[in-house]
Amino acid sequence: MSTVKRKKLLTGPILLSAVKDSFIKLNPVTLIKNPVMFVVEIGTIIVLLMVLAPGYFNAEKSVGFNITVLFILLFTVLFANFAEALAEGRGKAQADSLKKTKQDITANKLVGGSVKTVSSSELRKGDIVIVSQGELIPGDGEVIEGLASVDESAITGESAPVIKEAGGDFGSVTGGTRVVSDEIKVKITSDPGES
Repeated sequence: MSTVKRKKLLTGPILLSAVKDSFIKLNPVTLIKNPVMFVVEIGTIIVLLMVLAPGYFNAEKSVGFNITVLFILLFTVLFANFAEALAEGRGKAQADSLKKTKQDITANKLVGGSVKTVSSSELRKGDIVIVSQGELIPGDGEVIEGLASVDESAITGESAPVIKEAGGDFGSVTGGTRVVSDEIKVKITSDPGES
């Protein structure tokens, strides 16, 4: 399941944006925030000048070598910028995906003795919900009854599900995570927007 999520986060628009950003980040004002790549960029500029004006640097005999070094340095700076832009793009896509998931969740709220299906945005601190296998947890809360495996990979990046149980050290749950097995009762601990 995590492989499917990774593939969704590495889409054409993200790659295209990362390629575009890798060239935009060549701006020295932007690159100075990363001192190592800034020094590599300065070296690239110096070698470019040695290729364009070899007589000024007394480098007429080593133009081929300087061209090779220029491409290696340029590739290094562009690849570092690309990797950084790709990580930023994937992070933003994952955050957007998590926000969207959290908005679309329905909850099985306990009202009196019956279960009522409501939107997660209607839940308030103190409400009790039942979350079964395959359902998303509608909000941050504490497990008050039951035991279940919860997939928290969207939050923590950990691929293995975590056991959540009432009264244990691992009793808190996060909204937007998925119950992989069993069923739990969760007491919501925060109002919408306070998560």
